[in-house]
Amino acid sequence: MKESELSTEPIGQNLIKLISNLCFSVFVFSVLIFTVIAITYQPPDPWLESAPALTKLFTQTENATFKNDDSILKTGEDVVLVAAPEVPPALAINPITETVIEKSEEKILNLNLKSDCEDLKFVNCSDPRVLVTVERFNLKTFKFIVFLEYQTPVSGSKLDECDVAWRFRNKKEKSWRKYRDFRRFKFGIGENCTYNVVHAGGWHSGINARRPRNRPNTTSSSGNLRLAPPVGDEEINDTIPTLGSEMNFRKGKYLYYARGGDYCKGMNHYLWSFLCGLGEAMYLNRTFVMDLSVCLSATYNPSNRDEEGKDFRFYFDFEHLKEVASVVEESEFLRGWKKWNRGRKRKVPVKKVTTYKVTPMQLKKDKSTIIWRQFDAPEPENYSYRVCEGQAAKYIQRPWHALWKSKRLMNIVTEISGQMDWDFDAVHVVRGEKAQNIELWPHLDADTSPDALLTKLKVLIQPWRNLYIATNEPFYNYFDKLRSQYKVRLLDDYKELWSNKSEWYNETTLLNDGKPVEFDGYMRVAVDTEVLYRAKTRVETFYNLTKDCKDGINTC
Repeated sequence: MKESELSTEPIGQNLIKLISNLCFSVFVFSVLIFTVIAITYQPPDPWLESAPALTKLFTQTENATFKNDDSILKTGEDVVLVAAPEVPPALAINPITETVIEKSEEKILNLNLKSDCEDLKFVNCSDPRVLVTVERFNLKTFKFIVFLEYQTPVSGSKLDECDVAWRFRNKKEKSWRKYRDFRRFKFGIGENCTYNVVHAGGWHSGINARRPRNRPNTTSSSGNLRLAPPVGDEEINDTIPTLGSEMNFRKGKYLYYARGGDYCKGMNHYLWSFLCGLGEAMYLNRTFVMDLSVCLSATYNPSNRDEEGKDFRFYFDFEHLKEVASVVEESEFLRGWKKWNRGRKRKVPVKKVTTYKVTPMQLKKDKSTIIWRQFDAPEPENYSYRVCEGQAAKYIQRPWHALWKSKRLMNIVTEISGQMDWDFDAVHVVRGEKAQNIELWPHLDADTSPDALLTKLKVLIQPWRNLYIATNEPFYNYFDKLRSQYKVRLLDDYKELWSNKSEWYNETTLLNDGKPVEFDGYMRVAVDTEVLYRAKTRVETFYNLTKDCKDGINTC
């Protein structure tokens, strides 16, 4: 019996040890898997989590394999933000509504104005009843417009006409920016001897109510009189702020991103990186040093070459950016840095960060005046948006609300929409290289042919509507067949808006040190896209015209 017990004891002990080792191995393996998931998991921006739809809207990815396409990212003025930016007090204007008009009419009644029809034989444009009539007409006619303020009507070209100017914004644009229109109205006498609008002129038809020239004409060296250029948009103020004294520079805290591999990449890639840097600066409570020089990728240029030296302000609203974020222009920053260090034993404290793997959280308590991030590693290690990957994505919120498209480009968008009286439909026709790539888009070319377009649009859009076509198709006459059913408009129909006699041309030339600026491919797509957003009915290529997937086969 004892021999039996002795012989079985080692077997039980070994079995227990085996089970213990197995359980411990499972535990270690579980911890290892959990650790790997924790390290590699990259959550989306917290700002976007509150509105999941915006994640897909802005981008499909946020890692080092950033996927770029030819689309234009929607910017802050195009989307409803979780927390809308505060309107500056100087710009806060109550919209003109039916209630406001009714109050105006009450004031008019209290003025005891004569209402005999004989007195209305000739239209008195300064009569408050004229303005009330125009306000009521506009509210009924332009449903997509928020009217902000009117100027006193002035006489038109005939006794029964008045020219009226007002400022407004489009309901589909979420910014507080204001635009301007002035139109000519013909008046008649309605019931009870009141004014009514017999005819309203088109966009910018009330030339007597437009802004007066405030730039004097000059005389050239040859003695010929040179006419003053058109008056620019006085609401645009995208001048570069100065740092002021050396002491002001020393008191500041700066985040400086050196130029990395993002330079000359697609604009969406550039913006994803730029907003990462701006978001980190906000997280660190520092002023972001930004390079206003943009390299436009070859995909946007007819020359098919990258073009350096483009100004950030050609494409985006620098004035708005200055109002909502602390930024300083790079050359101004370097000038202040150099001034402070000149002849001083005590230099400005600088912390150089040579890898994106140093997280913003590690820099949170750094006291250096300048944190200088450098991106010298090979691609994709030198993409600056990698700073916002991994655990940093939980802390860094990309400030999309700070990024608006240039007011100069948006003025062109407003002009095009206004010339169609805000009453138009639009179709987005994607062709170009995608239509030629049969392997990825086997049906796209046929589905966007003129015959196919006409067949499908007949079902979606009423005949003889204004039809704006936003497209990358280079052949202007490609859509001629649609003209048999619709009033077709293309971007090139509005070339005068960026010609050498345009307001846009004069303002961008002045911004570019007197050198003319090309209306490049990115500007074209940006304007096309914004006009598309403002259409009453919008037809998309990959949702309405073809069953092909936007990013190729099996990506729907």
